[in-house]
Amino acid sequence: MAITSANQLELLQTAEAVAREKMLDPGLVVEAMEESLARAAKSRYGAEMDIRVKIDRKTGRATFTRVRTVVEDEELENYQAEMTVQQAKQYMADPQVGDTFVEEVPPVDMGRIAAQSAKQVILQKVREAERDRQYEEFKDRAGTIINGVVKREEYGNVIVDVGAGEGILRRNEKIGRESYRPNDRIRCYVKDVRREQRGPQIFLSRTDPQFMAELFKMEVPEIYDGIIEIKAVARDPGSRAKIAVISYDGSIDPVGACVGMRGSRVQAVVNELQGEKIDIIPWNEDQPTFLVNALQPAEVTKVVLDEEAERIEVVVPEEQLSLAIGRRGQNVRLASQLTNLDIDIMTEEEESARRQKEFEERTKLFMDALDVDEFFAQLLVSEGFTNLEEVAYVELDELLVIDGVDEDTAGELQARARDVLEAQAKAALDRARELGAEDSLIEFEGLTPQMIQALAEDDIKTLEDFATCADWELAGGWTTVDGERTKDDGILEPFEVSLEEAQNMVMNARVMLGWVDPAELEAEEASEEVEVQADA
Repeated sequence: MAITSANQLELLQTAEAVAREKMLDPGLVVEAMEESLARAAKSRYGAEMDIRVKIDRKTGRATFTRVRTVVEDEELENYQAEMTVQQAKQYMADPQVGDTFVEEVPPVDMGRIAAQSAKQVILQKVREAERDRQYEEFKDRAGTIINGVVKREEYGNVIVDVGAGEGILRRNEKIGRESYRPNDRIRCYVKDVRREQRGPQIFLSRTDPQFMAELFKMEVPEIYDGIIEIKAVARDPGSRAKIAVISYDGSIDPVGACVGMRGSRVQAVVNELQGEKIDIIPWNEDQPTFLVNALQPAEVTKVVLDEEAERIEVVVPEEQLSLAIGRRGQNVRLASQLTNLDIDIMTEEEESARRQKEFEERTKLFMDALDVDEFFAQLLVSEGFTNLEEVAYVELDELLVIDGVDEDTAGELQARARDVLEAQAKAALDRARELGAEDSLIEFEGLTPQMIQALAEDDIKTLEDFATCADWELAGGWTTVDGERTKDDGILEPFEVSLEEAQNMVMNARVMLGWVDPAELEAEEASEEVEVQADA
């Protein structure tokens, strides 16, 4: 087809119609048309030519122009789109490198193939513009609740019409055995919005813990206003959930506000979550107190917190054990997710038996190592001594408080303890050398002979081997996989090496080997200190 006066206005009308249908700027559609016409013109005049098209936004008239750029003589490569300064003089008065010469060329008659190509360009450009608009509209809605209409179900995944786009609710993001039919209304949490090749992908969820938090925000005005804050959420979707809340207004009970009059507020959330039972718990900065609250309705007798290992031991009466653990471990699992701690639950009888076992083991250690009778070894354990290092290097006064211990006895005890420790250290060092541990590792400050033996047994025999270790490989740590925390055992964990100590030792080894510049390290540490102070 030729671009004639008869179809000039039709171009603009088509652009406006497409723009209205796709909710786009008409200018974008016109630009797509200009590009498509330029491509058709190049197929007519030659692909090497720089043909440009401009459509008048009022009349719809398309102007075809050929552009040639002035270049240096030696840079002339494409004579159809470029010309030298000398060649340009016949068209321009004073041509300079970089100038462009524009001349109008006749409009093209578009054959069937060229017209089809132009149509494809327009459709592609419109699709790209539509994707950009969708992404811009939804990228800031991640982390919010959205209402939609079910369009169809594909292999268990639900495709949801969310207005100006489509979202996907994957099978594993649905609650229990939820099923939907086309045109059902659905409420979901926007988990993520990603720009992908096929266009923006809007990932929805009904199982995400934050879905429940957002539902409470909608039902409880005090949460929306910031008077009450949701500090933590843990869910077993479709079955049970726990939510921890705190009030910043002393006159407002956070639990009562979330429950509502006769349970109206929490019931609205429960209904949306397919009858999921919800425990609303007051949040507390003191972790043991918070854990006691989190394990409700079970009663807790005693809590022992190990902050470094992020573990907590909970002692409950025998009759409360099944309630504290919950069906299939649900109650303790949710409490663990809520507090972000690994929880060990034991009965009072089990705790008593464990303490008795530890008492007997320490008693035997002192009897064998220090050559003392059972009664005296029990006295040491009762006074809080747990290992030989404490006996060997403690202040003498701490031994003198034990009944029947004078200075001579205390001195003899410490001498025996040191002799045993020295013998153990020598044996460990000999064993490490047998395994191939080199002097570079043995002489490294901060490692005891027993640590060196443990490293050598794990095939870490040189300072270079040690310097390549990660801090968690040495001190141990925790990994969360699919919501379950699993323990990673550290090589030096039995020696109570903390993550920070492991990090410092590895970094010192790297500095000694010249892998890290100490000046850069100091600058980085200073920068971190400044950031911490700024945050404070």
